This record gives sequence, structure tokens and C-alpha cells, in this order.
Amino acid sequence: MISSPDFLALQKLLQERCGMQLTSDKLYLVASRLGPVALKLGLKSVIDLMTELRTRPNESMITAVVEAMVTHESLFFRDAKPFELLSRNVLPQLVRARAAAKKVRIWSAACSSGQEPYSIAMQIREDFAHLAGWRWEIVGTDISEPILARARTAEFSAFEVGRGLSPERLARHFTQFPGQGYRVAEPLRAMTSFRRHNLLEPAAHLGQFDIVFCRNVLIYFDAPTKARALDLISRQLAPDGVLVLGSADSIIGVTQRFVGVPEERGLFRLAPAMGLARTA
Repeated sequence: MISSPDFLALQKLLQERCGMQLTSDKLYLVASRLGPVALKLGLKSVIDLMTELRTRPNESMITAVVEAMVTHESLFFRDAKPFELLSRNVLPQLVRARAAAKKVRIWSAACSSGQEPYSIAMQIREDFAHLAGWRWEIVGTDISEPILARARTAEFSAFEVGRGLSPERLARHFTQFPGQGYRVAEPLRAMTSFRRHNLLEPAAHLGQFDIVFCRNVLIYFDAPTKARALDLISRQLAPDGVLVLGSADSIIGVTQRFVGVPEERGLFRLAPAMGLARTA
């Protein structure tokens, strides 16, 4: 049985490193997710791993534990509404605003195994393929390097593509390979790249973005951690850019850096003072 000191040490580590709130009712996750980590590190059990983590931690052990504990649930076109808004509202406005540069950059934060970045790429190919000479850059980031390695392969099982993709989209945007798997078509892969990034760390190295998707991750943070993550995101958003949050995400009472887009649930822009500061 995991001791209270070991569990408290894990809670503190996850809070500091990735903002994850590990409550006692999630104790079952520790055994299921850290068992493989213990075996890989040559330890006999999760209990031994927890003791090592509290008494003799090293950076590689900490990284393995954090990557194993964070949630990686994803599917294609998860919650259809944001993609409808992208097609109907956000991208048409940006196409007009970026007519001279012909370039749009999109950040998919906490992208997991890549379903969201590739879904964004599909939406763009379907709606804006007629725009000649435009450069679309979609950057997916996640705290877990192993999950990013999966995303970079652009390969998904029959079960994974069955979650959110219509037969028409599957036929249009994927190629099938032996073993009943599917690979994202090359034009979509050319639009996407993947980099490791922690949302609680500065993101200046990623550059400025016109759209930021940050969905279904803030719900795991407490209010101060949400504020910190949103502050860092705001620094990378273009003055006229758009932040897309998940349906369960709320920023009320958390930050004054963003304001909601009227009548468009889940869309946010920089607060007027922030936008002026960015252009000064």
C-alpha cells in the first residue's frame, strides 16, 4: 500500500511540474500508470518507485513519472463545435486579415497523440484548399515526449480513426497500410509539427500564433495554475488572435487577460488592454 508521505510527495511533484491536481480518489491511477514505469526502471513495484521518487529522485525518473501520470485522452474532431467555429467564423476573418502575408499559425496545446492538430489540418484542407500560395502551420505541443513520438508517426489504429472520423473523411485524408492501420495523408503531415512543451513554462521559443487551441487541460489545474498557463499563452497570441477553450473550461474569476467572443461559446480574444500592449 502506498504510504501517505509517498502520495503527498507525488501530489506535490505533479502540481509543481505540470499543474496536475492528484486527489485521493484518483489513487487507482497511480498503480495502473506507474506500474510500467517501475518495471522499466528496474524496480520491483510501484511502492518501491514511490519511495525512490520521494527519497532519491533524479530528473529522468521524474520525467517518466510525470509523462505517465498526465491524461492522454483524445479523438478526432472532439466536440464538433470548435471546428464549426473555426470554419465559419475564425478562419474566414483571419484569411481576410492575413491576405498580404498569406500565413496562419495555429498552436494545439496539450495535443496528446495528434488527433486535434490533424483534425485542424483536415478542416483547413476541406475549406481553404482553394487559396493558392498560403502557408498553414500547425504546431502541436505536449509535455510527454513518448506521446509526441506517436503523433509524429501520423499512424492510427482502426479503433482510433473510428472515433470522430466519418468514412468520407477517412477515405479523403488517410491511406491504409498493412495491419489495418491508417496514416494521415502527406499534405496534412506537411502542415503539422510537434514539439515538447510544458504549459507552465514560457513559450517564446514557439513564436507567435494566430489561433491557440487549449482544450480539456485547464480542468486539471487549480485557479492559480490556470492563471499562470493563460498568462503564458497570452504572450504568444497575436493581438487579433483567438483562443479556443474546451466546453468545460472556465476563465471566470481566473484571468483578466482574455474576454469571451460574444455569442461564440469557447472563443476568447485578448482583453483590449492586452491587445494594445502587444501592439505598442
